[in-house]
Order: sequence, then structure tokens, then C-alpha cells
Amino acid sequence: MNERRALLRRIRVWLVVFIVCLVLSGLTAFPLATEVHLIHDALTSWAAPIGDTFPGLMEWIQRVRDGLDSTNMQYPFVLYGTDWLAFAHLVIAVAFYGPYRDPIRNIWVIEFGMIACAGIIPLALICGPIRGIPFGWTVLDMSFGVFGVIPLLAVRRMIKRLELLDRAPSVEPVAA
Repeated sequence: MNERRALLRRIRVWLVVFIVCLVLSGLTAFPLATEVHLIHDALTSWAAPIGDTFPGLMEWIQRVRDGLDSTNMQYPFVLYGTDWLAFAHLVIAVAFYGPYRDPIRNIWVIEFGMIACAGIIPLALICGPIRGIPFGWTVLDMSFGVFGVIPLLAVRRMIKRLELLDRAPSVEPVAA
């Protein structure tokens, strides 16, 4: 396998991993109340040692569960916002098919993703305290931007190498 093909394959593997993570992240926003109930149930049963070790986590999960239950009973339309959050993740994941098909031409999608990852940090630091989110949870939210940008930086670097390979003049063997 030549260098260009190997580089293109690595780019595509990283993009598939990134797309899968975006899709999974989006899909988990649909059944939010169910997921929080499952976490709460786990922390009060088989995972009780975790809840006992981290009482703040247990209190937070219970507060989120109660808030989601109250909201869902009285104002279910508010949870429609998390449906749109899920949809946005799925749409963004589709955008990364462009760089999968043609990485050089669609490098802007990778750069857009890097900007979005960077934007997570100020959003979490500003909105987290305004919404009463515990700082540990804010750090967890920011980690999505930090961990998300790592594969995008690697992919961008590989695309730039691919671009250089495409620009390099091809050397044909000289007949003796």
C-alpha cells in the first residue's frame, strides 16, 4: 500500500471513530430521563459503593432525576430541547462524511469541529455556574471538547500531509 493510500485510510478510520462518538453522544440525549433513572437505580443498588464514596455525585444524580421527572410531568415540551440537542449531534456527524469522502477539499469541516470543541470550554465555564451545575460536572462537560479536538488535530495534520503528497510531482521510473 502506498503512502497516500495508507494516510487516507488512517484519516478515514479516525473520522469513523469521531462520527460514531458524535452519533452515540446524540442518541443518548433522547432517552435522558430513562438514563438518569438507570444511573440512579444503579447507584442505589449494585453500584452503591460508588454512591457511598461520592455522596455529592449521588445527590446530583438524584436532583437531576427529580428535576427531569417534574419537568416531564408538568412541562414535557421543555425536554424537546434535548431532542434538538440529539438531532444537532446527528447532523454534525453527517457533516463529517464530507472529509471522509474528500479530506483535502473538506478540511474546513475538521476546522469547524475544532472550533466547536474549543467553544465547549467557555460555554461550560459561563453557563455551568449560571445554571447551577456542579464544577466537577462542568469539568466533565469541558472534557468533551478537549478529547474531541485530539482526533481532529490528528486528522487535520494527516490531511495537510496528504495535500503535500498530492502536490509533490510524481517521479516516474526512467528507462535505462
